[in-house]
Amino acid sequence: MEFMLDTANLEEIKRYIEIIQIAGVTTNPSIMKKEGNIDFFNHMKQIRAIIGFSRSLHVQVVANDFEGILKDARAILENIDSEVYIKIPVSKEGLKAIRVLKAEGIKVSATTIYTTIQAQLAIAAEVDYLIPYFNRMEDQNINPVEVLTNVATEIERAKSTSKLLVASFKNLRQVNASSNALAHAVTINVDVLNAAFAMTAIEKAVGDFTRDWEASFGKGKRIFNL
Repeated sequence: MEFMLDTANLEEIKRYIEIIQIAGVTTNPSIMKKEGNIDFFNHMKQIRAIIGFSRSLHVQVVANDFEGILKDARAILENIDSEVYIKIPVSKEGLKAIRVLKAEGIKVSATTIYTTIQAQLAIAAEVDYLIPYFNRMEDQNINPVEVLTNVATEIERAKSTSKLLVASFKNLRQVNASSNALAHAVTINVDVLNAAFAMTAIEKAVGDFTRDWEASFGKGKRIFNL
């Protein structure tokens, strides 16, 4: 399973890249809004400088029409770097642009996926990543696990190299459900990541071990200073 960070906050990226094995960083216009008034291209370059080229960087277009999507994609590649994965919504115009960009060898992440047919069309277009929205599907009364399972089956059936990268999580249950549905990757915001470490049982267990150790070897003693 690949774990990605769904954020554009530089400090969050710096912190978590030292904690967990991060495969990449995903962004979109809503995530960028949280960073306030920034120099977009310079900010993206700073993210790249932090994560390097061994990790993937996913940047979303803003235009909705075919020509605009292509212009956005080319501007992203020219002003950030040529290794960026271009995030494109799976719409009629988006699929049309995806076909052109993939023919040019450009890396594409197909996003705003809510249905199996959207994913199937993106797989046929040979995208690199498929990005379904778990929580947003639930909000639309769509069964996300059913969709993810169908997509994973289609990837296997078609012997596709597309990877299933699930996004839009509000809690750890949704992340676990995606893993059980055979997702290849998940992109998680920091709030959900923090929840993974927020269990009082974890803190209690760590505290108990420390107290038991100190009862045997002395308060403040650690293995490194025995």
